[in-house]
Amino acid sequence: MTTPTDPPVATLASEMPPRPPTAFPPEFARCAFGRERRPLAQAFGLVGVRVALTRLAPEARAVLRHAHSREEEFIYVLEGCATLHTDRGAVRLTVGMCAGLPVGTAHDVTNEGEVDVVLLEVGSRMPGDEVTYPDADLKAVQVSGGRYVFTRKDGTPY
Repeated sequence: MTTPTDPPVATLASEMPPRPPTAFPPEFARCAFGRERRPLAQAFGLVGVRVALTRLAPEARAVLRHAHSREEEFIYVLEGCATLHTDRGAVRLTVGMCAGLPVGTAHDVTNEGEVDVVLLEVGSRMPGDEVTYPDADLKAVQVSGGRYVFTRKDGTPY
């Protein structure tokens, strides 16, 4: 027997509510311009994996270039053509292509095209994860509940 608080068994990903544009400090909020991210895994009560359906308008980016200390990430392109930037260079990702990003791999994804890009983003949820942003004075530390707190690289708050 199910109750009104039970998570759904299945749903349309495109009908999941989008997340607020960004949790970044105001100085970095612009990086979320043109991005719409719909968290999927949480709707089902999943806590060990992060899954998002992400839409990037032309010239938008998924997030600032970053690297996780404990989490792996996986990206699959559903629509459009994205560019994955890592320390190994830029790679054009077309529909059906995927990329795996091991722990410590600095990366970002941009839409340099003229039509929207739709991605499925998957990541592990590892307690104690820290995120570094090589191109910004920004660091994120995971706290209770899987939420991240943003500070400067020296640890001072924004």
